[in-house]
Amino acid sequence: MSPHPYKNRTGLARIVHALHNSASGLRTAWRTESAFRQEGMLTLVMLPLAFWLGHGGIERALLAGTVLLIPVVELLNTAVEYTVDRVSLERHELSKTAKDMGSAAVLLTLLLTFIVWCTILISHF
Repeated sequence: MSPHPYKNRTGLARIVHALHNSASGLRTAWRTESAFRQEGMLTLVMLPLAFWLGHGGIERALLAGTVLLIPVVELLNTAVEYTVDRVSLERHELSKTAKDMGSAAVLLTLLLTFIVWCTILISHF
């Protein structure tokens, strides 16, 4: 069986290509997705705060990790939306369900972040 035609790079060439693709994905998300831009701005504010407000490594990791999880899940949600739209722009219940589930994943990530931040910050008082 022949290898996948788009996976023929190895070593450093593969890493450089992967970084290029990742940067392209981030640029496209920033340019086309207002939710990603909003969450990106929130991340730029909250990430330094996570290291300033956290007492010790575990708290800092939880605060920073939940903040970074938000754009990760938003990117996955956007990928689901793009894939569904690529398959068909026709309204279909399964397409709506897939997009709604992606949106719910973002909402739960925001809720998780809120709970972790509140729990940690309240424990400081």
